[in-house]
Order: sequence, then C-alpha cells, then structure tokens
Amino acid sequence: MRNLNREQYTAAVEGWVYAKTDPRRLNELFPENYIFNFTTEQVDWLRKANANKEFCAEIGVMEGKLTVMLCPLDEKGNKMEVGEVPFSVFEPLEEDLKLTEIQTYTVVKNAVLSKEMRKVDNDSDMFFPVAGKPIMDQDIAIDCIESWKENGQDWFYAEYKQNGGKSIFNKFYVPFDKISKAETEVSFVCSFGLKYSDIYQKQLPALIFISFIKNLGGSVETISNTFDYAKPCPPVCKIPDLGIE
Repeated sequence: MRNLNREQYTAAVEGWVYAKTDPRRLNELFPENYIFNFTTEQVDWLRKANANKEFCAEIGVMEGKLTVMLCPLDEKGNKMEVGEVPFSVFEPLEEDLKLTEIQTYTVVKNAVLSKEMRKVDNDSDMFFPVAGKPIMDQDIAIDCIESWKENGQDWFYAEYKQNGGKSIFNKFYVPFDKISKAETEVSFVCSFGLKYSDIYQKQLPALIFISFIKNLGGSVETISNTFDYAKPCPPVCKIPDLGIE
C-alpha cells in the first residue's frame, strides 16, 4: 500500500493550495480520462482507522501529479493523526468502466381457495424496487462525469476569475457507511464529476465512486455500484478541520 508520511502529506496539500491559483497549472493537472484507483488494501485500512460517519478525501500535488489522500476522522469529525496516509495518483483510465445498476422487482401472486377448496379469486401485483432507491442513478452519474470532461476547465477558470481560486475545493467529505458495511473485498475507481446544486445555485464538483466487488454472487443484493457521495470543501465545510486550508 502506497503511503505518505506527515511531511509528504503537508507538502502535497501545500502544493495543491498553490496550484489552484494558477489556471495553466490546473489545466496540466487535470488531463482528460484520468481517474483515481483505491485498492482493496486501502479500503480495508480506512475501515479500521475511521471513527466517523464520514471520511476525508484530501487533494494534493506530489511530484507534479494530482493526488488524493485518504484521511480518517475521529468521532468529532477532526482528522486523526495516523502517521502515514494512503494515497492515489491521478492516472489514465486503462479500460472501460462498467456502471451497474440493478433494479429488483417482486411479483406477489394471490390465490384464494374457498372452504370447499375451490379457487374463487386470483390476482397479482408488482412491487418495486424491493431493495430501495439507488444511491445515484447511473445515467445521472454518466452525465456528471461527461459534464466535468466538457466543462471542468471552464469551471476552474470561472472560480479563478471570481476570487483567484480560493473557493476551489481542497478536499471532499465522503459518507463512510457503504465502505464500512461492505462484507466482500471491494476496490474503487474514482472520477470527478460536475453537477448543479440547488442550495448553492451553481455547478459544484463531485467525486463519483465506482466500486468493484469480488466474489459477487447472484444472492448478493446490489442496487448500484456507482456512488455520488462526496461533498466538496469549500463550499461544504461542516466538519471541523484543523489542517491546512
């Protein structure tokens, strides 16, 4: 598992703070068709280390490349001192991504027998979906990813023109439940997306997680392998942060 020590982590965070004030540097750091890969080993580490309902995916620049670092949070939402943190480097997508969404339907068929053992009624009803609503419809996920590909650089430039890049994200806060409850070996591919926020009345970036689960049999309930969880900070900075902004 690839880790950064505390000095490397601090340098990576500072590298991103500097890079996001330079539109040309941002263009270099975000080539098309690049993603982050989170291995099963990294996910398992996060399961054991994190103590909050969310964890932090912090953006950095290390050796000239965009990185994301997995930072566990304590019960109060502060980043934990863990010595070394796992990281992933922004790298080319080497194969097609399969976004899966399974909708489960149940047909309930009723038959009524009289006390003379004769059929007196027969009907059927369909109920759906039995497993609940998908976290994120895959069509919306694809639209967000394509929007980032087409408009991501324009978004960066608009933020830079507005306030010199200060409002560009430093990190993303991601709900932890889907990772912590997974019983099978799971890894993630993570892509940037862009979607409209009704609250902030503008387009905001998102991290879109696409999971790969090993030993997925027919008895396992899987609604979707595509999750849009991440809240960008800024502007969504509800959790206390004692780190570098």
